Amino acid sequence: MSGAQQAWLVAWALALIPACSHPSSDRPACGTNGECPDGLTCSTQRICELPGSVFIDANIADDARSVPDANIADDARVDAAPSPSAMSCVGPAMTCGASGNDSCCTSLAVPGGTYFRSYDKAADGALADMGWPATIGAFRLDKYEVTVGRFRAFVNAEIGMGTQANPPMAGAGARANIAMSGWDASWNAGLAANTAALTTELRCSSTSSTWTDAAGANENRPMNCITWFEAMAFCAWDGGFLPTEAEWNYAATGGDEQRAYPWSDPAADLTKLDGMHASYFDGINCVGDGMAGCQVTDLVAVGTKPTGDGRWGQSDLAGNVFEWVLDWYAPLYRASCLNCAETTPATYRVHRGGSFLLGAFHLRAGYRDNDSPAFRNVGIGVRCARAP
Repeated sequence: MSGAQQAWLVAWALALIPACSHPSSDRPACGTNGECPDGLTCSTQRICELPGSVFIDANIADDARSVPDANIADDARVDAAPSPSAMSCVGPAMTCGASGNDSCCTSLAVPGGTYFRSYDKAADGALADMGWPATIGAFRLDKYEVTVGRFRAFVNAEIGMGTQANPPMAGAGARANIAMSGWDASWNAGLAANTAALTTELRCSSTSSTWTDAAGANENRPMNCITWFEAMAFCAWDGGFLPTEAEWNYAATGGDEQRAYPWSDPAADLTKLDGMHASYFDGINCVGDGMAGCQVTDLVAVGTKPTGDGRWGQSDLAGNVFEWVLDWYAPLYRASCLNCAETTPATYRVHRGGSFLLGAFHLRAGYRDNDSPAFRNVGIGVRCARAP
């Protein structure tokens, strides 16, 4: 270990900074294969820490917090849902949801199971291919799309956050048992040069961008105009990761219920859709705000259409904005797979869920779309996933 590294470790230890479950500049995320700087070890939370560091979680009973991370009972590590523990919600008021009193970082459990990818039970047969079974492990998926306010916390967290001036650590956002799922340093070039460049690029439309340089009326609207690189960087910083395409589809289609839309009840009309359920384009108007035309107000505040919530409680899985997922786009899925993800580099990344500018079919849980990871559009945002 070099003298500089020793000095850094001593200063870090003397500061007695409480351990937490999120990466930071002095507690980076582990590399894809568990790599850490000299003197640090990779914890079960995939954070590089001094040996013997204590993992502290707000949902673990006080009497369990003095126990080293490796010795905390498995049942104590499971966050009770909802769990507003993400970095982007440290401090902000409870302002999201239909009643405006829920944390914008609420994250809900999705139990594992087996289903058929991009298949639904709607009688129209539009998505009727049962040839792609997949088994998904339990995970958590945030209830809400990432809001402008949460993304603002990311941009303001450190100088240059989410840009080439301050990119994610190599391996950040990696998924257990999914190779090549963490941040690759070669992706740094896909980020804006600095914060000034980033905030300029986030205003990708003069009429429908939700970002504003100062906090205002859009703080609870979904963040749009973000690239895949920025979505990946945000979720890694926020203590989570991008859901795989299979995970996202599983949550949106209600797992083995194979819903056409996230809210579809298999015993009722599987293709029922109106402005009470989602923000989308009905062929004449964008219906999010109930007014004629299409404008930024059709990007409705997250969670304000609870009729459209999915089986496990997630809001806006259809409409509002598409959501970037981890996978590279491949025309065909892999055959039967377990916790599958397409991480072999290709040309495009997948986004799912439809947007306020598109029609009914694009909102179907089985519909998939893709674009360059550097693509920005008012109709694309992100939702983070987390470990169970």
